[in-house]
Amino acid sequence: MSKNKPPYEITKEILSLVSQVAEKLGEINAEYLIRKAPELRKKNRIKTIQSSLEIEGNTLSVEQVAAIFEKKRVVGPKKDIIEVENAIKVYEELESYKSTSLRSFCNAHKTLLSGLLNNPGVIRSKNVGIIKGNKIAHIPPDGSIVKGLLKDLFFYLKADKEPLLTKSCVFHYELEFIHPFLDGNGRMGRLWQTVILNEKYPIFSFLPIETVIKKRQREYYKILSLCDNTGQSTKFIEFMLEIIRDELVNISGITQKKSLTNRDRLDIAKKIFSNKIFSRKDYLIEFKDISAPTASRDLKFAVEHKMVIKKGDKRNTCYSFK
Repeated sequence: MSKNKPPYEITKEILSLVSQVAEKLGEINAEYLIRKAPELRKKNRIKTIQSSLEIEGNTLSVEQVAAIFEKKRVVGPKKDIIEVENAIKVYEELESYKSTSLRSFCNAHKTLLSGLLNNPGVIRSKNVGIIKGNKIAHIPPDGSIVKGLLKDLFFYLKADKEPLLTKSCVFHYELEFIHPFLDGNGRMGRLWQTVILNEKYPIFSFLPIETVIKKRQREYYKILSLCDNTGQSTKFIEFMLEIIRDELVNISGITQKKSLTNRDRLDIAKKIFSNKIFSRKDYLIEFKDISAPTASRDLKFAVEHKMVIKKGDKRNTCYSFK
């Protein structure tokens, strides 16, 4: 690891929250969300974009953001409309971003701030200060060292052995502290935490973390300021893990009430296995909430309806999707 690992402590509260979040992630029927709820994905994506931009002063409502999603004409400040259009593009490309790539990170910023900054995606070399009201709220690091700090941060993200949940929070805070761009840093911090988590937990592609941050916006900025004063991100890690846990609790309440049909499971399996050969055991690993007889019935149904090709017999039986 780099000697410049971000400063923070792993507290009992952080360990407890990581455990709680992991437990909720295990409870959530992600297959249901991926297969059965495109409307939920879209609804949450709209909330995410509207909330994240409202935090930064965008005046458009949820209804107006939804209209832009539908490519309808919206009356509003040109800057606000461009911000929404750019955010929609970024979230549509969410799966293509590589969380540990500085280049990918800068490309996302370029899309997010296109038409709003002279040089979107370019790391700042100037010194800046963040002013709230009549006071200087934060003086970020000198512009001459920003690129080096970012490289250290991305190295930490890639190489450190801490749980990904913890590292995503550390990254979010450190990005706000470094303030690598002239504008859009708050949006990038929230976006990139989603990118980091989504690579391991696909549910975060439409988990509206920004919506919850919006509800606790004052506390969010208060915690950021507190961490600036203490020189470490410990309290921010605790705060963000708490936000994530609370939102997962809400979503798990939705998904636990839903069940998949055999066709739903087979559609998901086709996406997972593609043209690879798999066994009933492999199928059961992907659908832990069904019994072995149910898996057998699913696969028999798939064979009878010519969805899969069956080879072998008894223990040597295997399948592949057409």
